[in-house]
Amino acid sequence: MKTMSMLFAAAGATLAAAPALAQGATDFDRYGPHMMWWSGYGLVFGPLFMIAVLVLVVAFVVLLVRWLGGAPHAPHAHAPAGRTALDILKERFARGEIDKAEYEERRRVLGE
Repeated sequence: MKTMSMLFAAAGATLAAAPALAQGATDFDRYGPHMMWWSGYGLVFGPLFMIAVLVLVVAFVVLLVRWLGGAPHAPHAHAPAGRTALDILKERFARGEIDKAEYEERRRVLGE
């Protein structure tokens, strides 16, 4: 019986405090006057900070993928220094990339 009376006493105390709890607390009540200036700036800087963090995460992932992927492959080989256009034309003709007529025409255009 003693536990039942304690239970009813606790329930009564909770119900007596319910109207005060139902009113809710404002930011001023929770933090005091010294924290009120931040609430307006948080609305502006909060989303900007989130975007900045997102950009940093994406940049980190891109750099990580590039680093793990190794060196990028060149789409085409560049001619080493000292090679002329005629040398390249002769090599292409020798590999069979161009026929004799095209070789003669391009050699004529190059002026050789």
